[in-house]
Amino acid sequence: MDNTVEERARLLGEYIAEEGATVRQAAQRFGVSKSTVHKDVTGRLRRLNPALYRRVREVLEINKSERHLRGGMATREKYRKLKVES
Repeated sequence: MDNTVEERARLLGEYIAEEGATVRQAAQRFGVSKSTVHKDVTGRLRRLNPALYRRVREVLEINKSERHLRGGMATREKYRKLKVES
């Protein structure tokens, strides 16, 4: 495996764990796809750094449990802006 891929997995994991970032936020920050982030932090990181993997997994579980709330807030904000513009 390419060393840069391993390094990217570690950096993504650290970013998500420290910032509480979502997969989308990490993907945007590092200029890679959501699929790449997910593959790195769930597959590669599990083998490379199990302790960091567990920290990242906790953040991802929290994000997963809250995503319906963020979606609802985004929809509410969208329609609130449309109403103000009308």
